[in-house]
Amino acid sequence: MRIVPFGAAREVTGSCHLLLAGGRRVLLDCGLFQGREEAKNHDPFGFDPKEVEAVVLTHAHLDHVGRLPKLFREGFRGPVYATRATGLLMRIVLEDALKVMEAPPFGREHVEEALAHLAPVEYGEWLRFGDLALTLGQAGHLPGSAFVVALGEGKTLVYSGDLGNRQKTVLPDPSLPPKADLVVCEGTYGDRPHRPFPETVREFLAILQETLGQGGKVFIPSFAVERAQEILLILYENGHRLPKAPVYLDSPMAERVLELYPRLVRYFSEKVQAYFLEGKNPFRPKGLVVVESPEESRALNREPGPMVVIAGSGMLSGGRILSHLRHGLSDPKNALVFVGYQPRGGLGAELIARPPSVRILGEEVPLRARVHTLGGFSGHAGQDELLDWLQDQPRVVLVHGEEEKLLALGKLLALRGQEVSLAVLGEGVGV
Repeated sequence: MRIVPFGAAREVTGSCHLLLAGGRRVLLDCGLFQGREEAKNHDPFGFDPKEVEAVVLTHAHLDHVGRLPKLFREGFRGPVYATRATGLLMRIVLEDALKVMEAPPFGREHVEEALAHLAPVEYGEWLRFGDLALTLGQAGHLPGSAFVVALGEGKTLVYSGDLGNRQKTVLPDPSLPPKADLVVCEGTYGDRPHRPFPETVREFLAILQETLGQGGKVFIPSFAVERAQEILLILYENGHRLPKAPVYLDSPMAERVLELYPRLVRYFSEKVQAYFLEGKNPFRPKGLVVVESPEESRALNREPGPMVVIAGSGMLSGGRILSHLRHGLSDPKNALVFVGYQPRGGLGAELIARPPSVRILGEEVPLRARVHTLGGFSGHAGQDELLDWLQDQPRVVLVHGEEEKLLALGKLLALRGQEVSLAVLGEGVGV
């Protein structure tokens, strides 16, 4: 059995790994490259899509599913296995990509074809391809997210997908994998543990109390899937402790996810399931206003505070949040709160460095608003959680992380006596 990375090797996007065993070829994820690596989406895959027998998806984030329509465009016709939650979320994610990407490497017909080939599979069910067998475990990263366990040629391989932050309350904790001959594991936060989640929530609420109390606006750039809903849950549970203010969800994609969530109750934590069983929707806090049209979004810039504005994109690579920041960062009453990863070289990283001014949508904007970074909201496992998940695994290959972060995690694994290496794009690893 061999696995060959065709994405997310020493970088955080483009997850795509070809599993080879007993003459069978199964693709694990088929994700889009994002940020500085976006041009790679138009390159050949590095393998023949027509020769792939099936695809198994770990979760619905674009960097794990975004090249799937391109795979169909280039001749793949097999089944696409994913949990029901992943399949439903994937439709929203892919249709949004068609709208926002300047040059997607696929068309609407390829998205529809990919969705038509979805085959639902749930945790613990087995997929069989001759002597190769695969099953899914709970990854705790998104509703329905999974890691993959593969048995073939007398060996066991585990592929982590993305592992969730077990401190958070919306989703179940990741399950532990079986002992394997090889684990291919993400290392997005391999260089550090996360701050305790209760501390993060307390700081977040303090920022809201101060900013809203003085009539300011709180701008929260947020990913539409999972992160926006996490913030809404905190506001639902703590709204009585905050100054009265409307909460604007200015993200059509996040609203589609919000509408879908009541159909995915069984994929959430026991705490969230209990809310729904009581007839409550914990993702719709008091004062929530869903912003539909671009005109309504622009109108918020003319409205006085206090207010909370949650909008995409989470990494400030586009979306409605940019207009709000262009109009709001010059006011010292306002606050910008980062609740997600900001890549080096991006606008978010520039704002975190607190320059006197910043260029947004072609306009030089004075930076007078306060800027806060709350890393504890991350949807990924921190360093300590990754070490726990990999306990007793003799051999590990690290993927999905910037090189220095993978090296930091690899050093700790090696000190425990585990054999560890970093994946190389296009180079197979034998099990």
